[in-house]
Amino acid sequence: MQEPLKSLVENIHWYGQSSIRIKFNDKFIYIDPFMLTERDPASIVLITHPHFDHFSIEEIKKVAIPSTRIYAPKECCDKLRSAGFHNCFEVIPVQFFLADDIGIETVHAYNTTRPNHSKEKNWVGYVLTLGGLKIYHPGDTNRIPEMRFIHCDIAFMPLGQTYTMQDVQEAADAILDVKAKVAIPFHFGIYEGDEESARQFKELLNNKAITVIKEPKNKLQSIH
Repeated sequence: MQEPLKSLVENIHWYGQSSIRIKFNDKFIYIDPFMLTERDPASIVLITHPHFDHFSIEEIKKVAIPSTRIYAPKECCDKLRSAGFHNCFEVIPVQFFLADDIGIETVHAYNTTRPNHSKEKNWVGYVLTLGGLKIYHPGDTNRIPEMRFIHCDIAFMPLGQTYTMQDVQEAADAILDVKAKVAIPFHFGIYEGDEESARQFKELLNNKAITVIKEPKNKLQSIH
């Protein structure tokens, strides 16, 4: 793994479910903050959809400061504004904008086989461009056709097999769709999915992508 990519992977922290913190230069970016154990001030907070384990005003309060920019679907922004957060920007799929030197692209996130996350709700995933490297956070989704148009260096992929992917094979196939060099499984171990799913995910991607299995509380379990 080349040094810039390795350094970025090492600066990704997972808190459980799809809750991610990325340190980039002197900035902290949080995606779907949930069960946070650190309170580093956020430059950017990104929310994929309004379900409780992805959108928590109490968790956002832990890291938001007056300059924090929050990007979220409309129903989340409405609640945030009511709670006193006025630096919230509404997003829908297929947008691109810059926040300081960080590129943020919104992409589709939905279920094709279940009603839990319908496409009509306009919930999102994100592709971030950080120093020339692209990171894909898919939100709650299963493998959808739009993934074939995403190219990234690092991709998170949910292994919960009730509200996201139908099985681990689908999650591995989605990694190949987005052409990720590094695959990081998440959204498992609390309500659905387990460590065995992560090991199976790694095996399916052997010789196809580097798999990094992280533990909550920022412990890097393995890099291969």
